[in-house]
Amino acid sequence: MRNTVSIRTKNGTHENGNPPALLVVGHGSRDPRGAGEFHELLALMRGRAPHLPIEGGFIELSRPPISECVDRLARGGARSVAAVPLMLLAAGHAKDDIPATLVREKIRHPGMGFSYGRPLGIRSELLELMDERISAVVPEDEREETAVLVVGRGSSDPDANSDLSKVARLFYEGRPYPMVEGAYVSMTPPDVAAGLDRCRRLGARSVVVFSYFLFTGVLEERIRKQSEAFAAENPDVEVRYAGYFGPDGRVADLLMERYEEAVEGDIRMNCDVCVHRVALPGFEEKVGAPATPHYHPDEHGHPHHHH
Repeated sequence: MRNTVSIRTKNGTHENGNPPALLVVGHGSRDPRGAGEFHELLALMRGRAPHLPIEGGFIELSRPPISECVDRLARGGARSVAAVPLMLLAAGHAKDDIPATLVREKIRHPGMGFSYGRPLGIRSELLELMDERISAVVPEDEREETAVLVVGRGSSDPDANSDLSKVARLFYEGRPYPMVEGAYVSMTPPDVAAGLDRCRRLGARSVVVFSYFLFTGVLEERIRKQSEAFAAENPDVEVRYAGYFGPDGRVADLLMERYEEAVEGDIRMNCDVCVHRVALPGFEEKVGAPATPHYHPDEHGHPHHHH
């Protein structure tokens, strides 16, 4: 695992010779434990880039607000800031609120340049971390009989909701679990009970629930409680709770990668979970495999070409 990050930029340095400061923008939580985990993650990032000014703040519900973080960076002499949204999936916050907040900060600090990174997105590292959390509560010999329910936050944004379906499918690929279903804790159906009931109707006698959340908080706690309530009402199904991601080195590495993209500018296809670039379980042999052209049946060179 990389412990230090080299910051490369197109022209090698910035106007004052320093790379842009990193501003991590979290959502915030009414639960002080969630905010505590956010700061644990920041500490992991500072360990990876000890010379980089790193601040982290929240859009709502927790201190410090973003404006305070930018003021601190400005006082420290930062001339440019790369902001990275600490969001798993791109919904309203990553698309609207945070860019609007950065525009406001640009007005407050006219001499400062701002760039904006991508959310964490769907990544094999996160699927691996999810696998670890689930494996911790499901012994190996029980995995082929255990359904997985991945519970996301839920959003009014169909794109973010559909990303959870993609996460569920990618987690299913190459792993022993017979079914991986998705559910949402707020804003959109199916809710936790409906998701668990679907697994039960599909014949699952054992279900493990994973909260697709970075940190604990009101909603993560709700998923845990609703899972327990369903289990109490349905004694024919065993429900286990695998928790959530939590502050982890892989999340810190991924944030540093998003920072570098924000600094350098990054335009790309969605290659984050492409089997030709990333080892996914059961598909490792495809990584770096040579690309072969697809022949149309009427083209020369096709083995079935009819002269």
